[in-house]
Amino acid sequence: MTKINDIYKQLLKPSDALIEDISKIDGDILLLGVGGKMGPSMAKLAMDAISVAGLKKKIYGASRFSQFGLEAELKQYGVKTFQVDLLEPEQLASLPEVPNVIYLAGTKFGTTGNESLTWAMNSFLPGLVAEKFKHSKTVVFSTGNVYPLTPVIAGGATEETAAAPVGEYAQSCLGRERLFQYKSLKNGTPLLIYRLNYANDVSYGVLLEIAKCVKEGIAIDLHMGHVNVIWQKDADEIAIRSLLHCSTPAKILNVSGPETVSVRWIAKEFGKLFNLPPVFSGEEQPTALLSNSAEAFSLFGYPSVSLMEMIRMIAEWLKQGGKISNKPTHFQEREGKF
Repeated sequence: MTKINDIYKQLLKPSDALIEDISKIDGDILLLGVGGKMGPSMAKLAMDAISVAGLKKKIYGASRFSQFGLEAELKQYGVKTFQVDLLEPEQLASLPEVPNVIYLAGTKFGTTGNESLTWAMNSFLPGLVAEKFKHSKTVVFSTGNVYPLTPVIAGGATEETAAAPVGEYAQSCLGRERLFQYKSLKNGTPLLIYRLNYANDVSYGVLLEIAKCVKEGIAIDLHMGHVNVIWQKDADEIAIRSLLHCSTPAKILNVSGPETVSVRWIAKEFGKLFNLPPVFSGEEQPTALLSNSAEAFSLFGYPSVSLMEMIRMIAEWLKQGGKISNKPTHFQEREGKF
């Protein structure tokens, strides 16, 4: 396990571009919802970049911190933490004014049957946060789910593609965007809306889910037959560096990997590495949830970790019994029911 751990840690180091850009970001950075899937790695990456750059900039992280030990871990790394429920107005108001905010809070799974909480988290809370931090440059995490399914042969939705969210989760995420956009225009808040799909780490993501199915002989549903994937550290870097590209009106930015990847092909690659034949169910459809991230690549360059590097590393991680998270993406969902 030592070798794969060393490779993994090497791929988490800040790039020269991030170190240069974090020096250009004026002031401290607050990560709202730092306890989620990407928050901890993003906070640590920012701290590493600050350390290498020799800066005194601070990274703040706010969350309920429901995961045991996470707050202590981030504190030890140098992150200044705040244990808050953002939906409680007094607790939100208690947070310090910070010139740069990355908004990561939101709800996806468990939406079906509990739609009101999803709308509260994804659409009501953003209005409160946008007013509280109306003087802060803000990067707002959103999702490619706000786009319609597009023809696989078309190269994915661009930032100019009209939003057409399917299901209440995706609709509430568009609500998140609209509330931040409204406050941005009203208050002159520089804003960037960060539409992501799908970040991958050794511990979670589309690639890990497919790899586990291959390894365990579970049938892989092909109805959503194509995906975009990007290494989590690359997605983290783009989020931090996006603070330099906030504007009024808001800039919208797709963030994904460069390939339109066949799910069948991914499974077969893992099959080679595990020496196991993948099992499939269903047939590929002519449309899928896909994003064209050419604009992000023009601003930040192509991801540093390739698709094959991710596949090989995740396969080795599973072979050696590496720790994984129970955070499914439900990438196969075509009806918007989460």
